[in-house]
Amino acid sequence: MTLSISAAFDGGNILVRDASDPANVRLAIEKDNYSGFYQWFYFRVSGEMGQKVRLIIENAGKAAYTWGWKNYNAVVSEDLEDWRRVPTSYDETALTIDTELNTGSLYVAYFAPYTLEQHQRLVARTLTDKRAVGTVLGQTLDGRDLDLITIGKPSKTKRNLWITARQHPGETMAEWWVEGFLDALLDPNSETAQQLLKKAVCYIVPNKNPDGSARGHLRTNAAGINLN
Repeated sequence: MTLSISAAFDGGNILVRDASDPANVRLAIEKDNYSGFYQWFYFRVSGEMGQKVRLIIENAGKAAYTWGWKNYNAVVSEDLEDWRRVPTSYDETALTIDTELNTGSLYVAYFAPYTLEQHQRLVARTLTDKRAVGTVLGQTLDGRDLDLITIGKPSKTKRNLWITARQHPGETMAEWWVEGFLDALLDPNSETAQQLLKKAVCYIVPNKNPDGSARGHLRTNAAGINLN
């Protein structure tokens, strides 16, 4: 059974050069739109259950931050819920990922993805708490909402704390952190959270670059701009 490799989904990124040999699958990461940046990858491998595969990302040596490949292991998941590390090596030119298809389908990524659907669920769930106020700051170039969540009652004696994540869309761990932060901040049993909200108002943008996130970019928005 031949392999099928695709990235035509939310956050997906990979170019297939040759997938005819499961032991030597030749791949490349696609550059951010209108930009030379690249490093984020996220794709699906479909094939025969139990099949071992070697995935070789041949242009890894010219990625945006090659130091990131040192002692790095890619993540994989069958169900998009549980992600685990798999053996990965880097030879200054290519990144090689060795794994196995425990089912007929396996997702492979740079870091555990945080999709736009997850983002929407996070915002929706957070706004069911009456202490959280949602605002749409505007629309992105691709027409997506830019969400702001405000927690706390403003006053002249309080600090204003701004927390923004994923101006670099490939840094998905930032939005995972925001999810945990929001849960902690709205925990009714957390004395720490209660003390913080007595002294500050939190303005939280969970995903500053949803266009780049959807397009599978590492660092830029739809126009190739680094939002830093």
